[in-house]
Amino acid sequence: MEQQNLNSFVNLRADPAEQMRETVRLAYLVSEYPAVSHTFILREVRGLRALGFEVLTASINAPRQPAAMASADRDEASRTFYIKPAGALAALRAHLQTLRRHPLAYLRGLGFALGLGGGDLRQLLFSVFYFTEALMLGNWMARRGVRHLHVHFANAAATVGLITSRIFGTGFSLTVHGPDEFYDVKRLRLKEKIEGAAFVFCISQFARSQLMKLVDVSQWSKLEVSRLGVDAGVFKPRPFRRSPSPLSLLCVGRLVPAKGQHVLIAALDRLLRSGRNVTLRLVGDGPDRTSLEREVTRRGLCARVSFAGSVNQDQIGQYYCEADVFVLASFAEGIPIVLMEAMAMEIPCVATAIAGIPELIRNEVDGLLVPPADDRALADAIGRLVEDEQLRWRLGQAARQRVKDQFDLELNVARLACRFNARLAASQHAAAAPDLAVSA
Repeated sequence: MEQQNLNSFVNLRADPAEQMRETVRLAYLVSEYPAVSHTFILREVRGLRALGFEVLTASINAPRQPAAMASADRDEASRTFYIKPAGALAALRAHLQTLRRHPLAYLRGLGFALGLGGGDLRQLLFSVFYFTEALMLGNWMARRGVRHLHVHFANAAATVGLITSRIFGTGFSLTVHGPDEFYDVKRLRLKEKIEGAAFVFCISQFARSQLMKLVDVSQWSKLEVSRLGVDAGVFKPRPFRRSPSPLSLLCVGRLVPAKGQHVLIAALDRLLRSGRNVTLRLVGDGPDRTSLEREVTRRGLCARVSFAGSVNQDQIGQYYCEADVFVLASFAEGIPIVLMEAMAMEIPCVATAIAGIPELIRNEVDGLLVPPADDRALADAIGRLVEDEQLRWRLGQAARQRVKDQFDLELNVARLACRFNARLAASQHAAAAPDLAVSA
């Protein structure tokens, strides 16, 4: 049935006249867009546009690393509405316009925003900021005739989106990734966001399960798994090295405690002491870099570990091409895109069996999974790949096929488009929202 729906969608979009008549218009909101660590959102937006969707993008913050952005990121940034950088004058104008034209909606939205802050003075202050950003966002959407807002991550940006829906009567939906959203559900008002959303996409069954335990069973029908993906035509197999000396390990990710890079360094030390000839390259940056460099020095591994820093999508391919094994020692993840990229390039992967990762990697089939925080088990798994050329080859081949079968970008964006069409069509049958259109 799903394949029939996908085929119908593709056939529909093949007819230009029908495509114009059926164009879906919506806005995407992210805390920071585009971001080096969230390139999958840009790929999703571009994929939807290729299928005939009109997707406008908004971001609470300007990119923190504009110099590090790839060319596609810079192009997308030029067409994105940035809320905070719009400045105090734009914020004041949004307040005055909404208060003058829709005073009751303004007051209703303010009361709702303050209610989200509870009795905490700091949170009340943030609620005022979120309310202001919601006014700016809602006016921007209304000037462009966009009536539905989709937010990636159930963080502060989703709070802004929820408030916007209360003021302007716009549709509101989410993509929830985890695991960060699950750590402080009360502060993030995750339950309220689910209840206030028309629908919620979850990138994994694990993420869906975490939301299901928060809300009443009557809300479960809103929750739908919608997997991310990568382009296997871009991330092509790299040359396989049969007997590399040294064997090159690669880890891509922010240098933060949740990624477990200290455990990976301990595992590397074990491997070297057991006589394995391996090196490790860490791609990414973050607050743990200083402590990681200190640990590398303390263990005498400076000649074996290199820090590449943060790189963009124009540069990352070279690091994958030079890798023999990809390793993630994470304590917390959603389903990492970097794992999908490495798997698509036939790089055998070792990762921790946590959260959504087992939905991507099947142990001993598409890669190797180990318990988190266990440097001995991690070293043993990597050691198997160092010693067994055929295992590296077999897991790399299976990994790429797994991505092509279940985590292909084009296929999963087409599925997402079908889900948007169905969910937005269903929303049209809900009670009509008040018309708060704002003239340009």
